[in-house]
Amino acid sequence: MNSYYQIIIAMTPEQITNQFSIDGTVATIKPFGNGLINTTYKVRTSESDAPNYLLQIINHHIFQNVPELTRNIERVTSHIREKLEAQGAGDIDRRVLTPVKTNDGEGFYKDDEGNYWRMFLFIEGAHSYDQLTNVKQAEAGGRAFGQFQKLVSDLPGDPLYPVIPGFHDTEMRIKNFKERVNENPVGRLEEVQQDVNFLLERSDEYKKIIQMGREGKIPQRIVHQDTKFNNVLLDENDEVLCVIDLDTVMPGYVCYDIGDAIRNGANTGKEDDPNLDNVGIDMELFEGFIKGFLQETRDILSAEEKATLAFGAKLLTYEQTVRFLDDYLNGDKYYKIEYANHNLVRARAQMKLLQTMEENWNAMQRIVEEQ
Repeated sequence: MNSYYQIIIAMTPEQITNQFSIDGTVATIKPFGNGLINTTYKVRTSESDAPNYLLQIINHHIFQNVPELTRNIERVTSHIREKLEAQGAGDIDRRVLTPVKTNDGEGFYKDDEGNYWRMFLFIEGAHSYDQLTNVKQAEAGGRAFGQFQKLVSDLPGDPLYPVIPGFHDTEMRIKNFKERVNENPVGRLEEVQQDVNFLLERSDEYKKIIQMGREGKIPQRIVHQDTKFNNVLLDENDEVLCVIDLDTVMPGYVCYDIGDAIRNGANTGKEDDPNLDNVGIDMELFEGFIKGFLQETRDILSAEEKATLAFGAKLLTYEQTVRFLDDYLNGDKYYKIEYANHNLVRARAQMKLLQTMEENWNAMQRIVEEQ
């Protein structure tokens, strides 16, 4: 998810911060992190006994129902907090995100330009990594998302709101892709016909998860759906604290979280690597992530769900290939590009990753079965 829109902000971060119910006196407000979707600021307070905060503007072009998005996050974080308290866990403010209310008791503030803002407690002494570099980190990533899955597995009440409908609906993605191929809106089809053929030859296989869900063979769960390793916060000893960036938490299938984590974290190259010789699946990192994830979830997953985990890695890589190539055929309307054929480079790098997964498919399945 990397769609780019310009957001106009008239109020200063200081003015926005004053709309929230915080403890302490604001000392500084500075840009924080490198998120592509939501702009974030760190609000530091003067008093040693007062917490610091994260202030974010929500990209409402992507997350168009901010009240429901906010309700999702509040339900998930409050449930996780209750579970941790019941378990007697310590340091809970570092183990789960803590939303901060506005002065009016709301979960977000809407400014005069129609922008939506929210605030969380800042989690001190935490760090993250942009990329997996060793098996220990991979296991930690697997445990983090496995712990999250286990903590939210019994969330009571109605299903969470689908903040991005059809986010991983591969059937819909394939249907839209076929329409784009037929339309060829900017005349790029001829140069990518071989790539298109590669994807369409496999299209039936990658409808499987949606079909299994529809037939009741696997359950819908609450899943994170943005399982990059930099969404895992670790403590000073590289032990798991919590997962962050909960905007896309909504109903889905458990293999989605495994799949995107492997696609992002176990690639020996970059997502947009122009040198395809660099790209492949790191089987040691794959095994580490699977091991960590199943340590936390093996007692809540069905046999059918467990059997989909390795397939999830192929599925999410296939889906992302389709999305990049679809955008290239459409004239680069969705993903922000840095040069003329950037989306094509992205698509071919993901396609190469998918090919190496296909080559290692038996080994991937065996790793899951042996855990």
